[in-house]
Amino acid sequence: MEIGKIAEETSTWVDEYSDMLFNYTKVRVNDHELAKDLVQDTFVSALKAYRDFEGKSTVKTWLFSILKRKIIDHWRKQESRKTKPVSYFDQSGLMGTSFLENHRPQGRLNEIEANIENEELGAALAGCVDSLPDKWKGIVRDKLIEDKKSEIVCNEHDITASNLWVIIHRAKIQLRDCLEHKWFKQ
Repeated sequence: MEIGKIAEETSTWVDEYSDMLFNYTKVRVNDHELAKDLVQDTFVSALKAYRDFEGKSTVKTWLFSILKRKIIDHWRKQESRKTKPVSYFDQSGLMGTSFLENHRPQGRLNEIEANIENEELGAALAGCVDSLPDKWKGIVRDKLIEDKKSEIVCNEHDITASNLWVIIHRAKIQLRDCLEHKWFKQ
């Protein structure tokens, strides 16, 4: 593709998505200038990777995925600058806990990665719930998401307790298959 066409299309992206990307970033880094830099880096990375963009997702989704990784990288760099105190170690290695427990991401980076993954998983789960049969959607949302008592769910949806558990069991199987396809095999 010629450079002029690439520049034209990416400038449209800046017009359409820069505000959304900036607002998303500002909330996560709580720094106006850093947010602008990360959004700018996102567009630069998108421009560099333009030829690799296969169009399997929308441009907006693709840009947000680039931005999320930029945010994670930013926090990872911040976390790596911190050092562990000497008291963190003892003669047997680490302070009486497993090696993996002590070396998984801690602090702000861990929270950010967890939040991003939770948002992505939540979106995938919402899509999977929407793919359930119409009768099941309300039941699943009431019982599994809103954690309503079984008796209340049965009364609201005019079903028996055994019917509720059959629907929940079948819905869980469908949700598991859907999530395996949409989330775990990315």
